[in-house]
Amino acid sequence: MNIHEYQAKAVLKEFGVPVSNGRPVFKAEEAEAAAKELGGPLWVVKSQIHAGGRGKGKFKEAEAGEKGGVRLAKSVDEVKQFVGEMLGKTLVTIQTGPAGKQVNRLYIEDGSDIEKEFYLSMLVDRETSRIAFVVSTEGGMNIEDVAHDTPEKIVTFSVDPATGVMGHHGRRVAKALGLSGDLAKQAEKVVSQLYAAFVAKDMEMLEINPLIVGKDGKIKALDAKISFDGNAMYRHPDIFALRDETEEDAKEIEASKYDLNYITLDGTIGCMVNGAGLAMATMDIIKLYGESPANFLDVGGGATKEKVTAAFKIITADPNVQGILINIFGGIMRCDVIAEGVIAAVKEVGLKVPLVVRLEGTNVELGKDIIAKSGLNVISADDLDDAAQKIVKAVRG
Repeated sequence: MNIHEYQAKAVLKEFGVPVSNGRPVFKAEEAEAAAKELGGPLWVVKSQIHAGGRGKGKFKEAEAGEKGGVRLAKSVDEVKQFVGEMLGKTLVTIQTGPAGKQVNRLYIEDGSDIEKEFYLSMLVDRETSRIAFVVSTEGGMNIEDVAHDTPEKIVTFSVDPATGVMGHHGRRVAKALGLSGDLAKQAEKVVSQLYAAFVAKDMEMLEINPLIVGKDGKIKALDAKISFDGNAMYRHPDIFALRDETEEDAKEIEASKYDLNYITLDGTIGCMVNGAGLAMATMDIIKLYGESPANFLDVGGGATKEKVTAAFKIITADPNVQGILINIFGGIMRCDVIAEGVIAAVKEVGLKVPLVVRLEGTNVELGKDIIAKSGLNVISADDLDDAAQKIVKAVRG
């Protein structure tokens, strides 16, 4: 689960991480009061969307101007102008894709006098099963570009969960960033605070780009991006309450209500599969035969008739879907339950595109019999290869 920058900074502030003062703005008329409360003389007006590259992004609307999604204002009137230009407009960045994202929230923040900019992030390293730090002197840049062009400027290390973060970790960060004296001590403290926040809140990724040294000699997190482990949100109702559903795909939100693993893709063939591995194999073989999957959807090993019905509805709600492939291997999952769910869904929402069903495993003959006697226009397949060829052929007419 992702949250906005202003929310991320509020979370980090709870753990003592130094951040700038700021105020979120949801309506244009709130801009003046927020700017006056902060005091100035410099303000930064930031678009709040779940995507990077905001500063270099462009708004689709001509009236939004050409200054990007992060702007420096030198007066209250300029703050009001920028808020009016940006709020409600569609910002396109390198991470949003050409469709962009509508800016429904802004963050007005005190301007900072920057001496140096650094990059610092934390993530779960799957190779070591530990929390890893990634630091670089090249702050304010896309870390992907730094990794490609100057990989020697990136330092990474992981923290043993048995000991947690220790002083030498902070000193390693300070050394990598070329900090000494009081700045090194500040860096050590910030590293400890960030690690505490990461563990306490079940984060998956924490990125500060840039982490700055101001001309006042203080280290500060000038930006913050956090994503959390969705499976742990039951432990953090305060974090879950920060969820902004307008930033998420409506179909993915609906799927989460039924505990379905669903991700929207850009293809034409909707997929309903049980098991992530089988789902990936199904998507791969669809690509092999020249088409693309419209989604990843794993109904899980113990799906009920209701969950299958919900999954079918979510797939058919995608206007890009021109055909549907249901591929079930029944172990814990029973093929007759899948069949009953599919029939219930088709009768409720209708079937306007070709549907290929491949069933194998527990109660497979009963499942096939249920579908055969349903009177529905369903194409039966014997195995995965057969199913992929049939759905591709059906989609191509």
